[in-house]
Amino acid sequence: MLRRLYDWTIAKAAHPHAELWLALVAFVEASFFPVPPHPLLGLMCLAEPKKAVRFAAIATIASVLGGVVGYAIGHFLYDSIGTQLLAALHLTQSFPKAACYLREYGVEIIVIKGATPIPFKLLTITAGFISMPLVPFLLASLVSRSISFMVVGVLFRLFGAPIKRFIDKYLGLVTVGFVVLVIGGFVAASMLGGGNGKQANAKCEHAVMAQP
Repeated sequence: MLRRLYDWTIAKAAHPHAELWLALVAFVEASFFPVPPHPLLGLMCLAEPKKAVRFAAIATIASVLGGVVGYAIGHFLYDSIGTQLLAALHLTQSFPKAACYLREYGVEIIVIKGATPIPFKLLTITAGFISMPLVPFLLASLVSRSISFMVVGVLFRLFGAPIKRFIDKYLGLVTVGFVVLVIGGFVAASMLGGGNGKQANAKCEHAVMAQP
């Protein structure tokens, strides 16, 4: 089923209303859709490099708005819908850790997510569940999604279609490097704060149950 969804998503890159499909996929992926919009975004940028930043901006804004839906599910409908979604997406075991890290670090975790494979929908639902303040959530989501999408858009806009080879080969390394720098900053801050960060990490790694 996942493969069919992936193929369906890719097919939308050639659709006359590809931008609407990109916005829709980015929107629903932030709360429940299992296939990320990145393949669709990449193909659209490859087809029209001059519009790459526009495509990335559409994906970013739509994803942030979709994140609000995920937040609402976690906040208002966790028991009736949220638990079923997490189970269907195989994220139930990850939920307690996500809740713990969000409580301990807040917006930092959401921003870091922009350069990691952590499912954004896991964080949006969890943020709603723990009643994270909405404005910081939205701002952090905007930064996170910009990292995730705008890097691709800007690279395609600057270098055109040939950048695809670079992205295929090196984007993973660039992303990892960015994550190392960001996490390094948080580790340094934790050390300056007297080791509370290490204690929080240890606690969250052993989290087994999240309470509202």
